[in-house]
Amino acid sequence: MTTTMTTDHPAWTEDLGGTWARAVRAGESTWMATFGPAGLALECVEGPDDLKPRTTEADPAALPQSVPAELRAELADLGTVVRLANPSLWDAVTTAILRQIVRAQQARILYQRWSRIHGTPVTASGLTRHVVPSPEYVLGLDDEAFATIGAKLHKPKLRAAAAAVLTHGDEWAQLPPAQLAAALTTIAGIGPWTAHAAAADFTGDFTVYPHSDLAVRTWASKIAPSQDWPLADKTGRAFEKHWRRQAGPAPADLHTLTLTTLTWGSHARTAEHTGPR
Repeated sequence: MTTTMTTDHPAWTEDLGGTWARAVRAGESTWMATFGPAGLALECVEGPDDLKPRTTEADPAALPQSVPAELRAELADLGTVVRLANPSLWDAVTTAILRQIVRAQQARILYQRWSRIHGTPVTASGLTRHVVPSPEYVLGLDDEAFATIGAKLHKPKLRAAAAAVLTHGDEWAQLPPAQLAAALTTIAGIGPWTAHAAAADFTGDFTVYPHSDLAVRTWASKIAPSQDWPLADKTGRAFEKHWRRQAGPAPADLHTLTLTTLTWGSHARTAEHTGPR
């Protein structure tokens, strides 16, 4: 049975052997996550191993009939979809901020540059990846440190987010997804899109993802080009309403439809399929 790993988070990188890997921070621990022919593996590199990063799964074959057949068929080909929920709220917020304005590939480059230059290296099984710098570290950076890696525009938002997470992070991490997204909008420079993207990344619940996101619109129109997608509205609001109608009233179906569509656009696979689309 084919398993498909969502590689939407910009920390995921593929080595020459076809193995995908990323480092994550979970509480006081750091972990190396790898995905290859045998599936997902998690190795605790430093600190206690009691806070193991969680995964989110989705079965696109179970999508309701309200989803167009063309879309359902292509998504079902992914098999079981697995995504590593981000165990670090700070990383989730950082990632969402760095994704603002720019395209996904540009955000991936910026995130990895930020992590490599200012973050912490994590090495396991011959692989080295980096986790983002801590909020305390970010608050100690001077203006030039942001400018030299191309994050000058993100500087005030990252500083505000670092201060907020240090103050409220433990409390916010316990909130349900929708309430977490609302709480994150209290940070200066964090709007609804950024807050909902971060909340979905951290909790693994894609019912709260910003469904008007350009990535969702782009992949949906590529998967099912014969559908009359409402793409003329550049704000994405018309698309979001249409998307929710197709998913139906069950939150689990909205989660599955959104997560698997994003996975179609950025993934790695076991069985005979490997690499990103």
